[in-house]
Amino acid sequence: MGEDTELLARSFEEHRGHLKAVAYRMLGSLAEAEDAVQEAWLRLGRVEPGEIDNLGGWLTTVTGRICLDLLRSRTARREQPMDDTFVPDPVIRPLSGADPEQEALEADSVGIALLVVMETLAPDERLAFVLHDLFAVPFDDIAPVLERTPAATRQLASRARRRVRDTAPPSDADATRQREALDAFRAAARTGDFEALLAVLHPDVVLRADAGALVQGAAGSKRLQGARRVAESAMLFSRSNAAARMVLVNGVPGLVGVADGRVGSVLAATVHEGRITALYILADPERLRGLTLPDEEDTSHV
Repeated sequence: MGEDTELLARSFEEHRGHLKAVAYRMLGSLAEAEDAVQEAWLRLGRVEPGEIDNLGGWLTTVTGRICLDLLRSRTARREQPMDDTFVPDPVIRPLSGADPEQEALEADSVGIALLVVMETLAPDERLAFVLHDLFAVPFDDIAPVLERTPAATRQLASRARRRVRDTAPPSDADATRQREALDAFRAAARTGDFEALLAVLHPDVVLRADAGALVQGAAGSKRLQGARRVAESAMLFSRSNAAARMVLVNGVPGLVGVADGRVGSVLAATVHEGRITALYILADPERLRGLTLPDEEDTSHV
């Protein structure tokens, strides 16, 4: 490896966490985000030294373009609308301790709820929203990627912003209240206290559980709405809910279920005024296989 290539590689590594954060928000998939970042590195290697004035900006827009192509391809292949049980890949880490790449993924609080809403956006809308609203990229820089005018790109971001605002469930940013609500949910499930479960759930709570294509029956994918239906479902899995560890899921308190020393499920929630407004559960064995279980010593009850 030549000196110029080594210098380029070091510069790229300085931007890797940021690029993965961009790709993750665009794609909702950790594996696809890694692939997109790797493709950005390959494209960088085909550019002559000195052609790039702003490496960070260049890499951000190139990564966005790669993700846009992936989203457009995904949309073209999809014969039916996105299944309303789909849950994006979660980012989990201990309640304490920090990892720089994980921190970058979680910056600006991109929660599972937001990623779910973004799955309903058209690819062009998603790119405009992610790059501008989440990473402050100017519309003048985004427009060439979309082959649109800056004014048209601004309209795309505005439409996406309205969809996010109107669709995302209400939630509070108070981590303490989120932990208290999840602890109450877990305790009620453990003791089989149906009324306590109803008390911690918002009357219109929505449960979205993604178990993948192979799991069927009661443990299969489902979407439920209403406190009573969600509480009844929670009671069926009271044992696993009771044993779940508290972790950070996309930067906010959540629960991870453990089966045979591996991640068996990940639960994220939105909490508003002390009550759970939405629950997102990923229980797809194939996708969970790629997640690392946080250290138990760092996931103590709170």
